[in-house]
Amino acid sequence: MTGSHGDPEIVGKAFADADAVFWIVPPDSQSASLQAAFSGFTRAAADAFATAGVNHVVGVSALGRGTPVAGSAGLVTASLAMDDLIGSTGVAYRALANPSFMDNLLRQLTSIRDNGVFTDTVAGDRRAPAASTSDIAAVAAGLLIDRSWTGTGTVPVLGPEDLSANDMARIMSDVLGRPVRYEREPLDALAARLTSFGLSDAFVGGMVDMMRAKDEGLDDGIARTPQTSTPTTFRQWCEQVLKPAVNA
Repeated sequence: MTGSHGDPEIVGKAFADADAVFWIVPPDSQSASLQAAFSGFTRAAADAFATAGVNHVVGVSALGRGTPVAGSAGLVTASLAMDDLIGSTGVAYRALANPSFMDNLLRQLTSIRDNGVFTDTVAGDRRAPAASTSDIAAVAAGLLIDRSWTGTGTVPVLGPEDLSANDMARIMSDVLGRPVRYEREPLDALAARLTSFGLSDAFVGGMVDMMRAKDEGLDDGIARTPQTSTPTTFRQWCEQVLKPAVNA
């Protein structure tokens, strides 16, 4: 079936006879509002969960719930509101509370390879969790296979360790066998760069607010335990994903 999963007719047909759904909202960089991009987009699916008799939903979301900055974290705030919408339907729901993805660094592959530089907006020595997308997928698959859980809740996916951008630079340098350094990008420079790509004001503001919140502790609200940790280290990710991409 081809179509948008924000379309009531499409999701109504797609969810027919489905017992479980994996829900992920695609980024809408042209949306006029973050509410429309997340909860607005999800409304059709939320309605279809009930009418189609879906029992379990696993959704991709973010860390931050319960932290002082949760209400002013842009894209993350909108994602948490989407979780509340899904939970209000009565379906059994688990939101995967994710940190930044290790795999996002692949967006900077050319700069890492050619210039030995990667950028972000957080302080270089701020340690925070990071997870590989393969580990996130494994957690989601486990929840979808064993559906003995009920009610609504959050499943943190924290990776195995907290690292700073400077830590990541050292690990990348070691694995790649070449110097890699971190450069911090000011938030106003991030906003200008995203605007130059033609992204909507709402999306740009949501990105800036999210990155500001990350530097203020958005991802620090959940302690790492064996239950909240996932196995892939950043070094392993660099060896298995980043290095082959750089050398390709």
